[in-house]
Amino acid sequence: MSNFNKVLLMGNLTRDPQLSYLPSQTAVVEFGLAVNRKWTSRDGEKKEETCFVDCRAFGRTAENINKYMSKGRPLFVEGRLTFDTWTAQDGSKRSKHRVTVENFQFIGGASGQGARQTEQNAGQADSQVEPNRNSDDIPF
Repeated sequence: MSNFNKVLLMGNLTRDPQLSYLPSQTAVVEFGLAVNRKWTSRDGEKKEETCFVDCRAFGRTAENINKYMSKGRPLFVEGRLTFDTWTAQDGSKRSKHRVTVENFQFIGGASGQGARQTEQNAGQADSQVEPNRNSDDIPF
């Protein structure tokens, strides 16, 4: 029987992405994602829990996440679960699960500008045309 390792998460960044480069000059970005779950218990009590997940992305994906994302922004990620082990400076063995991001999608509008700009544009005539965008302006 074959195995399957796929993770889909949507949440908010818990910190600004941290970009670094491998010796091969491949970009690596690390960030945390907070995924909230809300539900009502059998007795009608509203409940909420948050799961904090460490994520890592490589290459162009890493560069785009670093460029366009910041703490608090929502993000949808698709990837695989990985298990990292290492030896700490005190000699103890450490390990943790992390999501290696293979694909992602921005959620919501531009940082701080989306809602205000939409309200301003709503009152303008429909005949206005948005300027042409160069394909280099598109982050993905």
